[in-house]
Amino acid sequence: MKTAESRRVRDLVYGTFVAEGRAPSIAELARLTNTDASRVRNTLAELAEAHALVLSHDADTVRMAHPFSAAPMAFVLTPRDGHDDRRWWGGCAWDSFGISAALGLDVQIDTACPQCGARISFASGPGTPPPAELAVRFPRPAVQWWDDVVATCTMIRMFCNTDHAERWTLDHAPETGYIADAVTVWRLAGPWYGDRVHPDFQPHTREHNQQLLEDVGLTGPFWRLP
Repeated sequence: MKTAESRRVRDLVYGTFVAEGRAPSIAELARLTNTDASRVRNTLAELAEAHALVLSHDADTVRMAHPFSAAPMAFVLTPRDGHDDRRWWGGCAWDSFGISAALGLDVQIDTACPQCGARISFASGPGTPPPAELAVRFPRPAVQWWDDVVATCTMIRMFCNTDHAERWTLDHAPETGYIADAVTVWRLAGPWYGDRVHPDFQPHTREHNQQLLEDVGLTGPFWRLP
């Protein structure tokens, strides 16, 4: 973040997602930072330009602050602790593991297989990998993720197994994407998102994130970051 003000706004956005599962409004941010809405909009635009968060199409609300989503997507997360009634929208399979990693929290993840429509519901956490048979399909190579990051996230879906992911691909997007086992994606989410809400968080460099991909075996042209 370029300034203390942009860091303050960024941290308020993440803090609201953590505590309430939603994004703060521009009016809230203006009140909390003792400034005006126009200045908040400018700060949010700066953060979006740096890929620190994602704004809505009209740039008037926060749409995503990875790994959190402000709008319903394909994944719902709830704490395994029955006394904690928070819930979050996971933007994708990867982000769902990322929320658990960022919060250091065991969660229940609920979604559905795009191929067969079956409910997929399982426990996961920083020390609890997902079921080994689950598969995750990435729709486009890493260099294209931010061309339309919401669309990219929307299509990083979880399948019952690799066979279902392959059949869906053959029917809907032949010869595209990459299918990974869910445990690999879970392993990636830990270091990628685990520090996202820490008070001393600093954005990762491209080189750092490229190494994280390589560390879990995601290598080759498909995984080369821009």
